Amino acid sequence: MASFSFGAGNAGKLLRIPLYVAGRAVTAVVPRSRELWVFGSAVGLADGAWALWQHASAAGERAVWLTGTADEAQDAAARGILHAPKTSLRGFWLTARAAVTVITHGFGDVNRYAATGGVIVQLWHGIPLKRIGLDAPVTTASPLPFAAPLLRRALAALYRRTQARIRVLPAASDLVRGRLESAFGLPSAHVPVTGDPRDDVLSTGTAAGRRAAARARLAALIGPIDAQTPVVLYAPTWRDGAADPGLPASADLAALRAVLADTGAVFLVRAHHLGAGDYAALAGGSVRLLGSDVVADVTPLLPGVDTLVTDYSSLAYDAALARLATVFFAPDLDGYARSRGFYGTYAEVAGDDPATTWPALLAQLRAVLTDPAERAARVARAGALSARVHRFADGRNTARVYRAIRARIPATPGRPSRRMP
Repeated sequence: MASFSFGAGNAGKLLRIPLYVAGRAVTAVVPRSRELWVFGSAVGLADGAWALWQHASAAGERAVWLTGTADEAQDAAARGILHAPKTSLRGFWLTARAAVTVITHGFGDVNRYAATGGVIVQLWHGIPLKRIGLDAPVTTASPLPFAAPLLRRALAALYRRTQARIRVLPAASDLVRGRLESAFGLPSAHVPVTGDPRDDVLSTGTAAGRRAAARARLAALIGPIDAQTPVVLYAPTWRDGAADPGLPASADLAALRAVLADTGAVFLVRAHHLGAGDYAALAGGSVRLLGSDVVADVTPLLPGVDTLVTDYSSLAYDAALARLATVFFAPDLDGYARSRGFYGTYAEVAGDDPATTWPALLAQLRAVLTDPAERAARVARAGALSARVHRFADGRNTARVYRAIRARIPATPGRPSRRMP
């Protein structure tokens, strides 16, 4: 079963209102240190937050990572970086004192009760294809059906007020900027077009170097893999707490294994970390699991992948930047379009031939793995998609975001402290 739904999450937010009020009272009087940056991410020490942490630390900023689990704390200790539990008193104090707060998913990435004031940086976790935030009805799902209209309005107002704290929300292009402004209710000045820090790894160095590094990392994670072995990455997105309709039946799994045997390919399954469905039953032989418990950040691995299979995941845009042949698999396309909706049309991203059944998916996958012309056509489609959504591909996104943040730090955000809390 899924570990989260918007309705349950919204119920928790309403119950925690007194804690938010208390936290706001404290942050209103606690001075901030110009020297302190705090970082957090729902996926651990990864994604855009980790890229920015490395850049800011190298630039001399005093950065602390706020951890959410024992594994994250162990990871931070292994990397030798300053860290503290985000839900602890120290985590609250660090968040309250920080001049810069960096998150990737929501304010719960750090101490949610102290994440007010200073320069709040929301890096988000990919270019949105499906509607998010204020643009998605599911965001304000009511935990009480009988009071749904009233609670939806209240939750929307609270969401808009909360997101208004954000001072920097980087966008990959002007097209993406419009989506983010709408989803978060922010003015253009808060959504600079800098490129996503998480994507710098796809533009740094040479293509051959990126592929070699990604293949070596994949081999370390999933076991020995030949340099010429075709690698397929299957990355279904989260269904907002509902069951995943993309899980294959036993006959579909058998047919998948036949395609893999015929083509010599390896099929990596990366289920969304909040997604429902037991993908563990698929593992074996050429089908291997690559979930967030195996590797937190899959973006650096994309150059080592040959084909992506996905539905509505923002990973499709990262794969486009990496020029991956992509097969779109949308078994619930009509229903998802009604309940969630898309920015633009799905066909603008997936083309007019997305697979909606496993037999159709496997036919397209076999063609991509065996027909050079089909692969070339899909790579060309990826290049066209990337040109629409990525303004930059120079490996300097993180540097541009850093400069945007520094420009927004006030000269005196509080009584400056010369010591790290």
